[in-house]
Amino acid sequence: MTENPEEPRGNAALLANGAGQHLLRLRDDHKPPAAGGSRVRLNVLGVHLYLEREDGRILLGLRHPDVAFAGRHYHFLAGHCESEGAVACLVREAEEEAGLTIDPGDVELVHTVHMVDEDGDQPRIGLVFRARTWAGEPQLREPDKCLEWVWADPAQLPEPVVAYTRTAIEAIGRGVPYSELGWPA
Repeated sequence: MTENPEEPRGNAALLANGAGQHLLRLRDDHKPPAAGGSRVRLNVLGVHLYLEREDGRILLGLRHPDVAFAGRHYHFLAGHCESEGAVACLVREAEEEAGLTIDPGDVELVHTVHMVDEDGDQPRIGLVFRARTWAGEPQLREPDKCLEWVWADPAQLPEPVVAYTRTAIEAIGRGVPYSELGWPA
């Protein structure tokens, strides 16, 4: 089979074929529905950096104990989009949090995780991107959010690690592009 270089591939092909029809466009003026209204729930979009050295170790940060989410747990370098595309957000967060320079053209989506912590919580979609190349060594640029950066063996992760971080790392290792956590059966 010959590939047509002008046809979308990977996630672009999925979106071109309608897989993204259920994604919601977030608006600043959105208000949740009143009781008895729509079951639609907006999903928070987060980006996560899967940075892997030549020796196979990946970058994880130990979150500060006073942060709102997962204090004293290891987690990807991550952030939420601020009126920007997901890759632009990832590039910005890598610079802000760790002093790393990443070329947007060297980034690929390797995993998506759709999760909810408890019934009734706001659902989240985590996009995990691999940067094939980068410049710089991780620095503690936000010590009020991250206590240390470590290069961890994906087969022997430090403890404790955020549950969906572990799920994504294991899925990436198996070549699985999507997972769900916390949703009722």
